[in-house]
Amino acid sequence: MKLKSIIIIILFLFSKQLFSQNKFNFYVKDSVQNQNLIGVTATVISKKITTISNSNGMVNFTNLPNGNIKISLSYVGYITKLVNFNLPLGDTSIIITLEQAADKIEEEVIVTSSRTNSRIEDLPTKVEVIGSEEVGEENGIKPGNIASLLGDVAGIQIQQSSATTANADARVQGLPGKYTQILRDGLPLFGGYSGSFSILQIPPSDLKQIEIIKGATSTLYGGGAIAGIINLVSKSPKLNKPEHAITINQSTLKESNLNFYFANRKNNVGYTLFSGSTYQKQVDVNNDGLSDVPNLKTYFFHPKLFYYPNKNKTFTVGYNLTYENRKGGDMQVLQNKSTSIHQFFIKNTSVRNNIDATFENKINQNDRLTVKGTSSFFNRKIATNIFGMNAKQTSYFTEISYLKKLLKHNIVGGVNFSGEVFTKTLPDSSNYANTNQQTIGSFIQDDYKINSKLTAQAGFRFDHTNLYGNFALPRLSVLYKINTNFTTRLGGGLGYKTPSQFATEVDERDYGKVYPSTLINAEKSKGINWDINFKKVNNGWHYTINQMFYITEITEPVIFATYGLGNIYNFNASKPTNSKGFETYIAATHNELEMYFGYTYTNAKQLYNTKYPNVSLSARNKFATVIAYEFTDDFRAGIEAAYTGKQFLDDGSKTKPYLFAAAMIRYNINNTSLV
Repeated sequence: MKLKSIIIIILFLFSKQLFSQNKFNFYVKDSVQNQNLIGVTATVISKKITTISNSNGMVNFTNLPNGNIKISLSYVGYITKLVNFNLPLGDTSIIITLEQAADKIEEEVIVTSSRTNSRIEDLPTKVEVIGSEEVGEENGIKPGNIASLLGDVAGIQIQQSSATTANADARVQGLPGKYTQILRDGLPLFGGYSGSFSILQIPPSDLKQIEIIKGATSTLYGGGAIAGIINLVSKSPKLNKPEHAITINQSTLKESNLNFYFANRKNNVGYTLFSGSTYQKQVDVNNDGLSDVPNLKTYFFHPKLFYYPNKNKTFTVGYNLTYENRKGGDMQVLQNKSTSIHQFFIKNTSVRNNIDATFENKINQNDRLTVKGTSSFFNRKIATNIFGMNAKQTSYFTEISYLKKLLKHNIVGGVNFSGEVFTKTLPDSSNYANTNQQTIGSFIQDDYKINSKLTAQAGFRFDHTNLYGNFALPRLSVLYKINTNFTTRLGGGLGYKTPSQFATEVDERDYGKVYPSTLINAEKSKGINWDINFKKVNNGWHYTINQMFYITEITEPVIFATYGLGNIYNFNASKPTNSKGFETYIAATHNELEMYFGYTYTNAKQLYNTKYPNVSLSARNKFATVIAYEFTDDFRAGIEAAYTGKQFLDDGSKTKPYLFAAAMIRYNINNTSLV
């Protein structure tokens, strides 16, 4: 063979080897939980070629040359990793694991309120979670309801709306409780005629966690979520891990509680069962002759059945019964010692029957279909020394939604239908009207992961109501992961609330004087929240600092006013209600020591009232702090304190600020806890 031909053959073989192109892919997973990591940034250092892992955690490269390559893998919250490969590798399946950075301190928290079942740190919308440990601890302190537990959260004020029967609502960011939607597993629970009792009829031992979103969330959950939502997430059974819990409580404030909780799952069938009762005797704390704590009898019964046809499908059906007899007023009347002078009392007897069902089908790793619905039948009888009323309210809600997870998008959309029927029982002397309100809505939301640090969330809802017309509700939020220590979120949107004939600010004795108007418009709102969050680990200390700012404005707010001979009318105000302020949250933990400090500043104004512009019973300043230490696995102690600043009353006067303080000791003996 001639020399020229040999050289040509050698050059051809060399060039073929040099310019060989390879398709190369591998999977990236969490080193501990073995979960696929979506959005990991992978860079071939020598070629400066970059891509990100898809929804299966797979990194895919094309057109890579033969030979040794070095790839950098980076992901926020994880340690950056360098890996070497010698191409070609053939059809080998490769899995690479990343380790969480030291400052990724909290265990992964999955929230359902986002509708995408995402990790809390990946959401553009700020979601606060009261976890199972805090809920369980509250069961040992206040097993009757979750009011005091929510009151510990910065930005939430539990405001007693009745001095005699202790009815209360949760005020979020300075706005009255009617602007916050209470959900149970994503299903609306309370409103209208039944709205006064919400958080007072929910024991903690039946809950897994509580999720809180502050600010405009009507895009996902429709009307009534102007100030935010509180989603109560129920417990679910664990496979082959039966649970049994009994709570017995007696307080010096004459409260007695007895609660039972059982749960178990074997194979494809499981159940949870909660049953409990609360008995509270009336107490006059300040010796003014009127009850500060009412006479209360409450019974709960909540069984729930779980069926798992296969690993991808879940069907649940539950029934919830709540009976309550709540009576307050003159102490002599409550002791059956009425006289011509001592006559005042207010009594509410209510029965709630609730049925709910949910079907969830994980079609594949990225798609999920959810169908759920609930019906609630609520009967409430009101008796006072001057007025009585008996009525019922039927509420229903059904929804179908679909979640699709793509490489850079989490898209969820759905439609829902809800209604509320109020009917008086005759004979009746009130001026309330029977109502039948229906709403059909559709929504869509996209969480777009622009890159490993920036995620944008855009959503839109359209609702049609038979009484108040149409509502278009856009919402936009952005999450930016500045680095492993700092993240920031900015979001805002529109909201609305349809008017109700009933308001917590109206005393039941005055129900006979209320003349509801049929010429009222729905309230509309716009709001914006911005927060910046810092997390760090240093010498065993875990630090968290969060600073949030917010503003919400409600146009045409529905207000109640008294005219003439004491008659009460409701109408739309000509100017808005405005609430703005900020929240500061600081937490630190070190081994078994936990410390927390929170401060909330709220400036809530009713701009339509030039004489008394401050929103009643909305504290301008609120401080809260908790210190707890677990000495051993069986011994834990803690103290907490809260300061609530001055509040304005309807007549413009101010209340005195007050301090609340408490101490708790818990000691475990085998399977029993003494608190």
